Amino acid sequence: MPSAKLTFTDVDLTVTVPAGTRIIEISEKVGAALTYGCREGECGTCLTRILSGAENLAEPSVLEQRVLKENMAGRNDRLACLCQVLGGEITVRPA
Repeated sequence: MPSAKLTFTDVDLTVTVPAGTRIIEISEKVGAALTYGCREGECGTCLTRILSGAENLAEPSVLEQRVLKENMAGRNDRLACLCQVLGGEITVRPA
């Protein structure tokens, strides 16, 4: 099964995760400071800055694109509740 290395700079921790994992799932397990209010992408509180490895993430869904736009997110921001890792190495921090 393909895997990825996901680094949370706020807790200085790198973990290996299965491809297809959503960032929020791992954030909860490792105690990273990514906050959230839901898992449906409606609120935008789980805004996450992708510091490197954006090419190793699934493309944003239509819902994610809409929520990012509504929240005036930067071009390196994603929603941790919807963003899936595909492989490679990704580094993130709370936005």
